[in-house]
Amino acid sequence: MQVIKIIAVALALTSTLITSAHADWHHNNDDTQNENIQLGPRPFYLVEGMDEGKLKDRLMQCQNGPFYKTDFSIAHRGGALAFPEHTDTSYRGGARMGAGIVECDVTFTKDGELVCRHSECDLHTTTNIVTTELNNQCTVPWTGPGQNPAPKCCTSDITLSEFKTLKPKMDSSVPGATTAAGYLAGTANWRTDMYTGHAHVMSFKESIELNKSLGVKHTPELKSAEHQDRVNAIFGNQAGYAQKFIDELVTAGVDPQDVWAQSFNKDDILYWIKNDPAFGKQAVYLDSIDPTVTPPIARLSFSELKTLKKQGVQIIAPPMWALLAVNDANEVVPSAYAMDIRKAGLEIITWTFERADLRQGASKAGWYYLFDPQGKAIKKDSDMYIALDVLAQKVKILGIFSDWPATVTYYANCMGLK
Repeated sequence: MQVIKIIAVALALTSTLITSAHADWHHNNDDTQNENIQLGPRPFYLVEGMDEGKLKDRLMQCQNGPFYKTDFSIAHRGGALAFPEHTDTSYRGGARMGAGIVECDVTFTKDGELVCRHSECDLHTTTNIVTTELNNQCTVPWTGPGQNPAPKCCTSDITLSEFKTLKPKMDSSVPGATTAAGYLAGTANWRTDMYTGHAHVMSFKESIELNKSLGVKHTPELKSAEHQDRVNAIFGNQAGYAQKFIDELVTAGVDPQDVWAQSFNKDDILYWIKNDPAFGKQAVYLDSIDPTVTPPIARLSFSELKTLKKQGVQIIAPPMWALLAVNDANEVVPSAYAMDIRKAGLEIITWTFERADLRQGASKAGWYYLFDPQGKAIKKDSDMYIALDVLAQKVKILGIFSDWPATVTYYANCMGLK
């Protein structure tokens, strides 16, 4: 009888620990939705390649899991490192790798339907459109090698039913190719075409239903239009476009607590805060900071950050490089901008992990690692965990977008992040 009591207590304790581990920002994930989390070999490869030290020791201790879904890990366009972005396979891959939140970038078709694409006008590099009859409907059809202006095929050039006939591919092109099929090649050598065989493009409605079936939350981004006149013709104005975006979520019965609506357009954010406050409460203002464009886009001042907070903005999302710096000891530390954002009372989500080739370190990795242009701190791919650790522990971000969510999920699970 005593043995039975001991077993019962042990089982109760185990159940309590599991339930606690699976808690997220707002409410617990259902345990059945975490049973199939599979991280694959990449996180382990990266941890094993780290230099010896406390962080590596900590991460090495977590190799046997348990691994579970976490809202800290946000699937950027799904699992876009290896899957064609904004497709059913990419979204499923991101969820299977433990992302608690999955992103659909939202744009629109000629007949006013909302679809998942990173840009209104990227179909010529992300689908097979230039090899189909729909090429003739493109804003700028593909006509031959090295054409000027370059091809431009937009979702707003075609209807939803036409959009659904397209076959997605990895985002790439070969401008000098002599054939339309050749133009669609060019996938970077640190990505892959292995998972393009049966991927399908998605409408916003379909992505919402898929997320619900996968037990993940939503962070759709309302994309700026390249053809604002088309927005005005279809939706009346930008506010009508922003409202249609929210209406899709409402119609689908999505709990506003499970949505982090995003936009680079501050007017969209303020519109949601005023007109759809349940969704505006967690709206994410994407920060356009970019010193590489002409003219450069500067960081927001502390005064501007405080004004955002007063206007009701709760979450800002700068790129990860803007939140980090390298000190005189070649250590990664929070940037002055990161500290100002926190001082202004704003929460932070950031982007994008695993969207750069770090095999030769930060000095060769490009835009996402601008904080370390000489590669003094980030010298190899495994060092990405150094940057992630500073973002999580010192900047104290809510979550981070990643093209390969497993890498972030591993860290978050190991550190007990929700």
